[in-house]
Order: sequence, then structure tokens, then C-alpha cells
Amino acid sequence: MNTPHYTKIHNRFQLKGYYFSANELKDIGYDFIKEGVPYEVAIGKFIMDWMDKEDFINVKTSGSTGDPKIIQISKQAMVNSAIRTGDSFNVEIGDTALHCLPADFIAGKMMLIRAMILGLSLDLVQPTADPMKDVISSYDFVAMTPMQAHNSLGRLHQIKTLIIGGAPIYPQLNEKLVALHNNCFETYGMTETITHIAASKLSVPKKPFRALDGIHLEVRKNGCLVVDAPDITDKLIHTNDLVEMHDERTFTYLGRRDNVINSGGIKISPEVAERKLAHHIRFPFFLHGIPDEVLGQKLIMVVEASEVQAKDVEQQLAACDSLEKFEVPKTLFCVSEILRNNGKYLRAKTVVTLTIT
Repeated sequence: MNTPHYTKIHNRFQLKGYYFSANELKDIGYDFIKEGVPYEVAIGKFIMDWMDKEDFINVKTSGSTGDPKIIQISKQAMVNSAIRTGDSFNVEIGDTALHCLPADFIAGKMMLIRAMILGLSLDLVQPTADPMKDVISSYDFVAMTPMQAHNSLGRLHQIKTLIIGGAPIYPQLNEKLVALHNNCFETYGMTETITHIAASKLSVPKKPFRALDGIHLEVRKNGCLVVDAPDITDKLIHTNDLVEMHDERTFTYLGRRDNVINSGGIKISPEVAERKLAHHIRFPFFLHGIPDEVLGQKLIMVVEASEVQAKDVEQQLAACDSLEKFEVPKTLFCVSEILRNNGKYLRAKTVVTLTIT
């Protein structure tokens, strides 16, 4: 099948149960902007951007690893990404889908493009932490963040295929998802790769990520992944993600290179230690490095809990016998809220709010 041009809207595409021509879709976008609630305004703005005369879209990065920035992405490349998703997860013309991600960011934009290009019937709900709370319909294809998936465990039977991305899936959630559903996938990607370029069907234990068809991978000398996706961009995408390659298509994600902590000459990947701790810590948490006169950096734990609950956290921490000595945090900080953006922990920005003596 020939790849459709980005100007072509599939004739089977439905939005909230209705078919729309290109001109009618523009009217819907305009109405959303003028009369919609905030999440509909974001959808309306995207529709208007997609239907304009430019061949690119301005997309905002999440800012989870630095200040958010605006990058330009080719509309045709977004179409190519949508088709790859459809092929990879067996999405078919006429399938039903639920849009529950913010349309301000790439994942939410791509759900709209997949529906328009693949000919899906798309419903919209507000992109909350618990998007399935009031949903009674069933869907063939849904994309969520790990937090949304956790809060939707009781309604997974309403979803045929669920893809989860935007943040790591820790062991406890992985085990719950596997026990309740047999067609959940963890995805790997970023704004620059136009969402996912690799996926792993959830299992216990977790399997490595596998590159989707048409994606080529390699690793730099510093251990970071390089992505070659010729139908997305003619440039190599150099990531800051540390990975362990198993073969030319499969890899295990280790963590962000810019999160690595050098403590007394020992390099610590906080995400690796977090995966070990996730079996024991029953509160939202993350590990981070802060300046230390002796060690250079020292490892701390930031946990979303009250000071009263700190003893519980300490007991849970002590119960984890799989940590290396250098992976044990030196200090515990309790915060009322870990700052987040679209479900991702804003580590550095949360640490700035701490009172450190």
C-alpha cells in the first residue's frame, strides 16, 4: 500500500462518533479553540496546525530532562510514524481508540494523527491521571502513561491493546499489568523520534525493547543509544539514554546519562537502583545526586510522603537486599509532592525545592 500524503484524511476516520471532511474538521478545530475546555482547546489548535499550509508542526518537548523546547517535525514523518504504529500493534481500519493524553505534547498529537491516517474511530476524554474513571465503552487501541495505566487497572478489560510510554514501568506495576492483561506493551521513544521506535510486550520478568521495523540502532562509545530512522529524519538521533545492546535490534534501557551520579569516583545510574527499590518502596520516589564536599556527589532519595511516614520508608528501604552498598541513599527527603510534567518526574526541579543543610 502506498503511504498516504499528510493532507489526506482517511474516509473511515471518526471523531466522537462522527465522520468529517477536511473542511468540516477545520470547523471542529475552530469550535474547540473558541468554545472547548482546556484539553479540547489543545486538540483544536493541533487540528488547525495540521490543516494549515505548512509541511511541519512545531512540537514542545516535555522538559523532563531540561528546559522544554520547541522543535519542528515534518508532517509526513508523523504520518510514517503513525503507519509504523499501526503495523506494529495490528491496528486496523475502523478500530476504536481512546484519546487520553495531552495534545500539547507529541504522544497526544500522534494519537490524533493515527486516527486520521489509519481510519480509526476516536473518542476523547480529559487527560487526567485516571482517564478510564467514567468510561463505559471498550476500545481496540489506547495509549497511556504508567500513572494512567496504574489508575486504570480495574478497567483494563475494556482495552484490547494498551501501549504505555513516557516514563519507566517499574516492577510492581509490570506484575499487576501482566496479571490482568495479556496485550500490554511498554514503548521507548521521545519527541525527536516522534514517539516510540521500540517496544516490549509486558511479561515477568520484563523483556528487552525491540526496535520496530525500519528502525536501526547503534551505541556510541559513551554507552548512549543512537537511532537511525530514515523515514522520520535524514539525521541520526543521538540520545542521552544509556542502554545495553543484546543484538542489533534489542536493548535494555539503563537510564539517562545526564542522571548518572559520580559519588566518590563510583558512577551510579539512579534508574537501575530505582528498579530494585520499586519492589519495596510503596510511595512515589526517585534517587538523585547532590553536591558533597567529600564525595563530589552523594546519593539521596526523594519520596512523596509525610515526615510521619519517613520511618515506614526507612524500613522499606532496609528490606531491599539487592542494592549494592553504593546504591543505598545517604539521605532521605520527604516532600508533599514530587513535581511532574505529563506524568514524568521533574527530578532536578523537585530537588531545588528541598531544604538541604
